[in-house]
Amino acid sequence: MRYFTFLLALVGFLFFSCNKDKTLTPEEQLQEDIRIIQQYLADKNLTATATSSGLHHIIAEAGTGGHPTLQSNVKVKYKGYFTNGSVFDENTSTFPLSNLITGWQEAIPLLQKGGKGIFLLPSYLAYGPSGLGPIPPNTVLIFDIELIDF
Repeated sequence: MRYFTFLLALVGFLFFSCNKDKTLTPEEQLQEDIRIIQQYLADKNLTATATSSGLHHIIAEAGTGGHPTLQSNVKVKYKGYFTNGSVFDENTSTFPLSNLITGWQEAIPLLQKGGKGIFLLPSYLAYGPSGLGPIPPNTVLIFDIELIDF
């Protein structure tokens, strides 16, 4: 009987330890994020350009007047949403570009004044494994951004 109890406990331990959610490495998370981005683009029949960081972008309007730099104060109109379409933020604001998330620091300089784009950010270019407010950890974010001025 003692052997049977031990065996049952061992099987239970192995079963529950195998069923735990696996924490992804940063590289695995990036690959998962890119898979999510590519699926979103396919579902929406969109074609985007990818940078080496994994940022995907669609420039809807190029704009004119040069590109901002990391030292610029940028005035943008934006909408941030999840891949399911739920909007988590929408506003027109002015920010020092250097104070923004890494994804915006890379994305906004791709626009010129008056330019508009759609930017799909892997989670590490946004809020990463910690998340922020309504944004869960390791979440791909999408932003529609218009660069009004800098």
